[in-house]
Amino acid sequence: MEQKEEKVVFERPDALLPVVTNFCPGCTHGIVHRLVAETIDELGIEGKTVGVTPVGCSVMGYNFFGCDMVEAAHGRAPAVATGIKRVNPDNIVFAYQGDGDLASIGTAETVHAATRGENITIIFINNAIYGMTGGQMAPTSLPHQVTQTSPYGRDTASAGYPVRICEMLSTLDGPAYLERVTVDTPANVRKAKKAIKKAFQNQVDGVGYSLIEVVSTCPTNWGMTPQESFTWMRENMLPYYPLGVYRDVLAEGHESVAAAAAERAKDSKIVAEGGAA
Repeated sequence: MEQKEEKVVFERPDALLPVVTNFCPGCTHGIVHRLVAETIDELGIEGKTVGVTPVGCSVMGYNFFGCDMVEAAHGRAPAVATGIKRVNPDNIVFAYQGDGDLASIGTAETVHAATRGENITIIFINNAIYGMTGGQMAPTSLPHQVTQTSPYGRDTASAGYPVRICEMLSTLDGPAYLERVTVDTPANVRKAKKAIKKAFQNQVDGVGYSLIEVVSTCPTNWGMTPQESFTWMRENMLPYYPLGVYRDVLAEGHESVAAAAAERAKDSKIVAEGGAA
């Protein structure tokens, strides 16, 4: 019997180091790491890519990515990424951040990097809780969600409401591309890969600031099995954090971020006349 030639249909990306993961069982960080590494391979940019990881579970990224990595202080990844990109504009620079980092102590850096339209890529993991530090309430924790620091559930009267990052940044003129995805099914993993690759391609093409928010799980700190955590995420997080594109200046028919911003501000005399008002 003639033997059929075997073909490789699945393998580790070159940009993902051959090491054992130290993430908790069921954690989605590993999936997202793989998608980022696949993108780096497919775009052929590993040799000029620099990743920035701050404090939290995301900090372990330097154990897994083969490109150059820089550790930033808590919340400061967008500022560090901005510095690297401005000094070395030919590099491809991405920040990989969790919600406790990006949406809490790093809110100012997040907002101002976005409104400046820095040509960097942000991968944002939203699992509605502080992971590495033991499961405290995060800016993204849902109303009534039980955490280590909200044992009776998040009380909006005292703690306020969750921060929806994509919606907030979509009010700014600086971002080029904002999309919220998840990785709970093969179909959603493929959609997330497409979004992540587009965010990196935007940077390669000089389009501008891109952020991909990945709605994720934290089985350990949620006190659930991986399967239970996906169910909880679908029933509770996805209705509060709807998936979809929140800004895409090219798809909206604009040639650039600046053109899109000018269109939105066309009724402002000083903007329309270029400072002549």
